[in-house]
Amino acid sequence: MAEARNWKQEYADRSTYLKAYRKRHKKEDAARHRARRSMKNIPAGHEVDHKDGNPNNNSRDNLKIISRLKNRQKGARKTNRMR
Repeated sequence: MAEARNWKQEYADRSTYLKAYRKRHKKEDAARHRARRSMKNIPAGHEVDHKDGNPNNNSRDNLKIISRLKNRQKGARKTNRMR
């Protein structure tokens, strides 16, 4: 018979992983938030896009506002091209 899942332990493990992930990616998250703030009013359903595809290049001339759908399609094309 299968052993019962230990939900509390799974939650604790996931929580520990997420804390470590956030700590490792703190600098990138801060850069992304600065980029969003620099664009001021972003309409609902839209996102900030990096024209050159480099998320670390947050200069004003490299950023544009596009729909969430277009941004996802752009990411899918990039991912599929890598395969």
